[in-house]
Amino acid sequence: MPDALANAIPNLISDPQRYIAAPAIIERLSKDFYWYSPILKRQLDGKHADAVIQPIDVGEIRNLLRFCFAHDIPVTPRGAGTGNYGQAIPLNGGIVLDLSRMDDIEAITSDGVAICQPGVRLGALETRARAQGWELRCYPSTIVKASIGGFLGGGSGGIGSVLNGNLRDYQTVRALEIVTMEQEPQVQLLEGQAVHDVLHAWGTNGIITKIWLALAPEVDWAQCSVAFDTFAKAYDFSEHIANAPEWTKRLVTTFEWPIPSYFGSLKSIVPSGTHLIFFLIAQEQLAAFEQLSQAAGGAITYSGAYKGLSTRPLLSDYTWNHTTLWAIKHDAAYTYLQCAFDPDRVRDQMRQLRERYGNEMLFHMEFWKNAVGRMIPGALPLVYFTTEERLNDMIRFCRAIGVFVANPHVNNVEAGGRYREDNVQLAAKRRYDPKGLLNPGKMLSFQPQTEGAARP
Repeated sequence: MPDALANAIPNLISDPQRYIAAPAIIERLSKDFYWYSPILKRQLDGKHADAVIQPIDVGEIRNLLRFCFAHDIPVTPRGAGTGNYGQAIPLNGGIVLDLSRMDDIEAITSDGVAICQPGVRLGALETRARAQGWELRCYPSTIVKASIGGFLGGGSGGIGSVLNGNLRDYQTVRALEIVTMEQEPQVQLLEGQAVHDVLHAWGTNGIITKIWLALAPEVDWAQCSVAFDTFAKAYDFSEHIANAPEWTKRLVTTFEWPIPSYFGSLKSIVPSGTHLIFFLIAQEQLAAFEQLSQAAGGAITYSGAYKGLSTRPLLSDYTWNHTTLWAIKHDAAYTYLQCAFDPDRVRDQMRQLRERYGNEMLFHMEFWKNAVGRMIPGALPLVYFTTEERLNDMIRFCRAIGVFVANPHVNNVEAGGRYREDNVQLAAKRRYDPKGLLNPGKMLSFQPQTEGAARP
């Protein structure tokens, strides 16, 4: 395959330098943050592409997919490689389609919709949006490096979800342009509910080439860290703020001790033995918020203006899945789960988990507003890994007591916990990738067509 593809490259892309065959670069661009999971690390170590290609426009993508379709070459799309589940790791060689050079922000409309290419870094989009009176509705803690295409392909929510919901809610993704993997690749425009055909499908059923993303009006934010002497008090206060509509907040993250002790560069704002909450709260509400925090028994350990992503310290750098990264830096045995607790049973559910697992599981709570407006106490609890059997027992027990788990230790769309039960993603793959050449092995319910290449 590499020789045939290399020989064809001058006819497929305008600059052959964007065809990469150097083993060290291929290895790097075939990886993401899969090593957060000891299970995926064992399964995916050693997997890599045969080559990497960096297209710059839709025409080049169509040329490449046409050639790969004709020669049965697998294609794995890649954003910035900040995912945690091995989405961007090719299981069957082939090429990695690195979309990082397609990074144009075409426009931000007067009604707050960003029109951009998939390689745009979320941090760049946030900065541009705030300069025009808008901001991202939600974003991952990897905002500085993460690409918008990768976020749509494999992400769910993050900072901002407590106010604006998750990525797939509230028509945040207005439209997508994709290129299909067929004998003659087609450019398809998906609007409204049709975007869910390809959202969070890991690039298995189309290459995203343009995005219409709804933004939120810009808010002048402040950062605040509040410490409590018990986790119960900290959780009660964070839950109250998350649910209280009078508080404008972008982040509410609660850490059980000793998690805050792992934030090495924040030692000055982490009192020993305390349970912390990090907030992004509207600047105009900060004084009243500090008074309320102290009245509830909390101690303000840090308070300051948010001046964009260059703010130091940037508290969001320690939230969502960055919390896991800080824990792994402290002790490589740590890993995590992705959970959603029942708002009506969350305290009992946490009690049962503590009784069964002790400090093998440490609570790191995040909040997001679901599609019907209910505040969900989510969690990315830290798990001290011992064996795969013990980890799977935790997942089974969570589910048995009504805690939803999106399993971050599997490498397929279905078992990850966010697969569409109405099978729209599977149906889209059958339409747009009949041979199953896009990121093969990541959608287990798909069986490739063995006859006929054309779409029905």
